[in-house]
Amino acid sequence: MPLSDDQPHTRTRLPVGEQPFPQPSYRQSRPLRALLTILVVVTLLVVAIAVANRVAPGTGSAAGGGGGGGSADRAAPSAASGAGPAPSGDQPVATTVNGIPTGFPHTDQGAQSAATNYAVAIGSADMFRTDSRHGIVATIADPGALAGLQSRLDQGFGGDTAARYGLDAQGRAPKGLTFVSRTVPVGTKTAGYNDSDTKIEVWCTGLTGLAGERSVQPVTTSWFTLTLALHWTGSDWKLTDFTSRQGPAPMPGDQQAATADEITGAVQQFGGYHFAR
Repeated sequence: MPLSDDQPHTRTRLPVGEQPFPQPSYRQSRPLRALLTILVVVTLLVVAIAVANRVAPGTGSAAGGGGGGGSADRAAPSAASGAGPAPSGDQPVATTVNGIPTGFPHTDQGAQSAATNYAVAIGSADMFRTDSRHGIVATIADPGALAGLQSRLDQGFGGDTAARYGLDAQGRAPKGLTFVSRTVPVGTKTAGYNDSDTKIEVWCTGLTGLAGERSVQPVTTSWFTLTLALHWTGSDWKLTDFTSRQGPAPMPGDQQAATADEITGAVQQFGGYHFAR
């Protein structure tokens, strides 16, 4: 029945869910919250990276400052004598005898320096020649141990050993070939130290063989550890005994072996060296 103009009108309010126009909802606020969460996470990551970059590698504190995780957490560096943490003020040696550094400091680091250089000398090609071998042993040996060391090393490097590498009685290589024998220390470790006697382990890699086109003894690499017993003579560390064992040897790399000409050229162009650690 139609309403007359004088009848009152009734207004009906619909429930919120039935309103004809959209209302803000929880679902519509989710994208904003997700965006804010992402921004917070990214900000935290940037801050963490910035803090991490301020920490010096190998230390547990920020660069230039103190803090936890100091030297007790790190292996002792293989710093040269007089460089790095050398509280005793050790300096590199300045004297040599027969091309071998001498006059090492009366410290643990000085003993390690002596052992490193003596390992290089013992593993050199000069040890296969009688005259140069005797000169090396006289330079590095303790006077009281000289005779015994000389006898051992004469047996170890002369005669059959030299012949096995294709050398003659004087330690000379066949014509057209170059004999290679080099010891390269990789690291040292003190096995026991006091003011008069010490043992130093020297981890080494070595090159040995004949370089050249007609070589039947190609140059090969080896890994071994020398243990050198040293005695303080009053002015220097000198060798009293030594032993050798194989390894530890790392996994060989995936590299192509050099040709005979390349090895010969490298041996001639890159001279061996003695050094003070």
